[in-house]
Amino acid sequence: MKKTALITGASNGLGKEFAKIHAKKGGDLVIVARSKEKLVALKEELEKEYGVHVSVIEKDLTEPNAALEVYNFVKFSKIEVDYLINNAGFGGIGKFHERPWDKDLSMIQLNIIALTDLTRKFLPDFVEKNSGKVLNISSTASLMAGPMQAVYFATKAYVTSFSNAIAEELHDTNVTVTALMPGATKTDFGKTSGMDKTDMFKSTADPKKVAEDGYNAMINGDLEIISGVSFAQKIMMKAIPVTPKSILLKQIRKMQEPNNS
Repeated sequence: MKKTALITGASNGLGKEFAKIHAKKGGDLVIVARSKEKLVALKEELEKEYGVHVSVIEKDLTEPNAALEVYNFVKFSKIEVDYLINNAGFGGIGKFHERPWDKDLSMIQLNIIALTDLTRKFLPDFVEKNSGKVLNISSTASLMAGPMQAVYFATKAYVTSFSNAIAEELHDTNVTVTALMPGATKTDFGKTSGMDKTDMFKSTADPKKVAEDGYNAMINGDLEIISGVSFAQKIMMKAIPVTPKSILLKQIRKMQEPNNS
């Protein structure tokens, strides 16, 4: 039976890759992002190549009522969503007390509030029909604190914790929640956040591979998956529990300071 996936942040990066993967499997889509032009282009591409139906929702998810408007659109259109992929999110580099507050507030609204709100809107429907899958895009940043990206790392820690918790709450249903924790990935994130000028983004993962790992983990109902991490990052993550926090924070700060600073 054909499954419908709703994907936020679908106009580029991982979101676009998720959409291609799902369409290739014959699934219909609801794609959400701010750029209508990019969404329409993706809709036309996927419908032509895979013969699926793609609905477009032009929406800025940093707006307070955006999640409700997305949910109402789906209900009004009589679309039954089977997979919810909360991919939209952004970061930003700099010392917390120096960064524009409106930027960090929008980050919290998108990375935490919109993701949580959309999950809250669709999860009761999934539970009622005892079927459905949620994939929340977190980050390996969720495993530690992030000097120079204090708010971003904190939002991703929330996403992983929230996803894990509700996954266990649903243990007696056929509904699953998966957290995808990518390392540095070759998307527009690096450029828009300023991370492309740091050591953290010297080596980046293929977004197609990361998206495939995340999508497959969602289908399997896995609790979480780490993808797109380099050998050095794997070593660093294994050392987190035994590294004194003061040393770890200093290492992360140095990795996230722009090389031209």
